[in-house]
This record gives sequence, structure tokens and C-alpha cells, in this order.
Amino acid sequence: MKTKVRVGVIGLGMGRNHARGYRECPDAELVAVCDIDPKRLAERSGEFAPARAYLRYEEMFEKEKLDAVSVAVPNDLHCPITCDALEAGLHVLCEKPMATSAAEAKRMRDLARRKRLKLMIHFNCRWGREARALKEIVDAGELGKIYWARTRWLRSRGFPGIGTWFTDRRRSGGGPLIDLGVHRVDLAVWLMDFPKVDTVSAATYHHLSKKAARRTRKTCTVEDLATALVRFKDGATLSVEVSWDLNGERLEDQLTEIYGTEGGIVHRNIGDGYEYEVRLFREMHGRLVSVTPKLYGPKPQTTMAHFIECIVKDKEPEATADHGLYVMKILDAIYASAAKSREVKVS
Repeated sequence: MKTKVRVGVIGLGMGRNHARGYRECPDAELVAVCDIDPKRLAERSGEFAPARAYLRYEEMFEKEKLDAVSVAVPNDLHCPITCDALEAGLHVLCEKPMATSAAEAKRMRDLARRKRLKLMIHFNCRWGREARALKEIVDAGELGKIYWARTRWLRSRGFPGIGTWFTDRRRSGGGPLIDLGVHRVDLAVWLMDFPKVDTVSAATYHHLSKKAARRTRKTCTVEDLATALVRFKDGATLSVEVSWDLNGERLEDQLTEIYGTEGGIVHRNIGDGYEYEVRLFREMHGRLVSVTPKLYGPKPQTTMAHFIECIVKDKEPEATADHGLYVMKILDAIYASAAKSREVKVS
């Protein structure tokens, strides 16, 4: 009789979706959930009965025979909790961003290697049907040589709670760049097949966040807008724009464009929602043609289903710790360039 992968979830904010995902995986058994907030644990753990509820993940590790965990906690806890889970012999699916710095991400990656355990990062923008269709187009060589890309996530009004850990740089590692930008940067470089980064030139702005802090009298030590130009060693460039607060037109503007010598692709959200459309541009018979693909067939795997499959089949996760570290190096470089007001090299 096949044994199911026994899973625990740490954090029932975003982790609530992880827990729901595991409940839908035929090869997974959700045996425990954990949250440091007693009220939230009481309100949400009942949804996942008979999974047992814990206030301390250490106690969960001691009392449950787990194979894997999801880590869905504030950013500054990603590294220590992931490392504790790896030391306990558990495979880990870690929420994005991988950590608050590349140094932390490297520590996590190296430990997973030494322990020979799976460490997957929850880059969920990759798992939509639209994104995966575009990846197939790029991988088939339909764009030719990629030389320019643009990616953005602009919110006109979208601070996720001033005075919470999100707006405390010591806990979050940054503002919209590390919260939203991490998604769109990952999507862009994944489509570009992770070219080697050379330099980054960036700026961050704090005008509206400072106004919000004064108005609410709460802590807000992160940027409200970040912009960057990433140069790759193959000559390609990536433009990045991300905001939580902006005196702009749309409440929610997500866009990733990849351009090559033979074609271009666009991935963007519809209206202010979280549904997406894709476009393909190609020259045909001397004319530029725009194609809107119709996407049929089953939905792609969820991140949780893929994580479980990687454990069962002992294969490398698609969103690897190396990918997480790669993205963290770009984010670190953007913050460093903005702080120094100059271009920085990325090693």
C-alpha cells in the first residue's frame, strides 16, 4: 500500500492556501498546521481537521512524524524556520521571497544540498495556464534571441497594512519590490531562462510611504516605488517597475513582456483582477501579426501538487532554491544600487 507524504503547514495566513492545496493532493496527507497567533489558529485550524493544531512549530516537529512542511510566515522567519525544518530532515516548500537577503537564501540552499532534501520556492506566477503556455513558446525558440524584457506590478493604492511586519524593513526586507516585484522578476527571468546577471541600476522612492507613516503614526520604513534596469552578460536587459502606492491610473497593473529577434510575448492581468491574458507577436509574410492563443486542456499542477510529486518521484522541483537565490541576488542589487545612487555589479 502506497504511503502518503505527511505534510505540515507553518503559518495560516498565506499558508491557508498551502493547506487547502495539500488537501487536494492524492499523494499527500495534511497531518498538522501551526500558527503563532492563537486567535488565527483557533479560527482557521478547524477547516483542516483532523490535522492537529500547534502554536509552536518546534512542538509540531517533535510530536508529528512529518515528511515535509510549507513555510508561510513573515519574511524574516523564512530562513530560520526553513533551516530548522531541513535540520529535522524535512522537505520544504517556502513562500516567496526566499529570504530577506541573498546571504540567507544561500544558507538555505546550501543546507538543503548537504541534507539532500527538496527545497522549493513558491513562485506561483509560473503555475498559471497562461504563463506555462508562454514558457513553451519561448523554449521552442519562437522568439529567437531575447534581447529586452519589461516586467511590472504597479498598485495605485495597495499597502498591505501600515504598521504590520510588511512595512517594517527589518522584518520584511523591503516593500513592494520584495513583496510583489519578486513575482514578476521571477516570471521574467524564468521565461528568459535565467541569463547571467551583470549589473543593476536602480532607484527606490519613499514619498508616499512617508506620508502614510505620518498620517497613521505607524511604522513604515519601506519604499513605495522601485524601478531598475538589469543588464545581463549576454547583452539583454530587463526593466523592472513595482509599487504599493502610486498616483496612477490602475489599482492593479501586472505586465511582463519578453522581446526577441523573431517575436515577442505579453503576459498581463485583465482589468484590476488576477485573471491573465497572453499575446504573441510574430512577423508573417512581411507583416507584424498579433495572436491571442486560446488555451485548452487541463489546468497545470498547483505548486503544492508539484512539490509532493517531486518528493514521491525523487526529482528536482521546478522552482529550485538556486532560482530563489538568483532572484534574491537581483533584489539585493536593486536595493544596493538605490542606496548608493549608482550602478552595481552582481556576482
